[in-house]
Amino acid sequence: MAAVGQEVAAMKEGQYTNGAGETNGVPLAQTQTNMSMLPPHGGAFMPAPYKKKQFRQFANPAPLGLSAFALTTFILSLVNVGSRGIHTNNIVLGCAYAYGGLVQLLAGMWEMAVGNTFGATALSSYGGFWISFALIISSGAQDYGVIAAYEAEGLTAGEINKHIGSVLGFYLTGWWIFTTILLICTLRSTVAFFALFFTLDLAFLFLAISNFQTEEGGAPNKNLTIAGGVFGLMAAFLAWYNALAGLLDEHNSWFPIPVLHFPWSETGKKRKMEKDTV
Repeated sequence: MAAVGQEVAAMKEGQYTNGAGETNGVPLAQTQTNMSMLPPHGGAFMPAPYKKKQFRQFANPAPLGLSAFALTTFILSLVNVGSRGIHTNNIVLGCAYAYGGLVQLLAGMWEMAVGNTFGATALSSYGGFWISFALIISSGAQDYGVIAAYEAEGLTAGEINKHIGSVLGFYLTGWWIFTTILLICTLRSTVAFFALFFTLDLAFLFLAISNFQTEEGGAPNKNLTIAGGVFGLMAAFLAWYNALAGLLDEHNSWFPIPVLHFPWSETGKKRKMEKDTV
């Protein structure tokens, strides 16, 4: 208790502690007083063990960002699989701008505030993805001319569609590469967290290929688009699952939902050692 009192006094003087009782004269830095490492958890958008901050405590922004991503992905993926004969994706615009875009971007900014680099990078980037995607597919009074720029004179409708498919393929390939990078970061976390990025990675891959392998008339390949939509739906439900894992606590639930730590993760190794010693 005396050590905690000293840390609080140091904070008031504009100093912070490094968690081991040593103070530094750097103002406005976060204080870590909990020496126990918490396991990786998709609900906290943490792919590696981390320390819980005792001072400047904020609510967990990960479930908000995950929910925003999940709902927007769910709607677009239903269109991609052709659910109920719908193939026009303009319905996703409002959600992509407001929920999947703005709200998810704000959640990413709050991940920066709580010190989660991975969460800040992922949520902010995918928030930017949805805003940029909405700008690309906007039409009518909100048309920004992204697609119209490839409608050059002298080209047939099929050639124009192939050009549009190619640039959309470039766009989606970039997001596939980025998602693969994030996927690598989840290899020592949990099965639920890894599965989210694995299915999302495949969704981007199939959708990118569908725009490169166009059908007659320049339309995206139907079967590949459906495959991308299926993996997108899986990613949406996995995002909701991880969001639920982050929302549940002793105040609103009687039990946590399983997230399944990998056996080679730090938590998996610790549990195996405890099991072997019993």
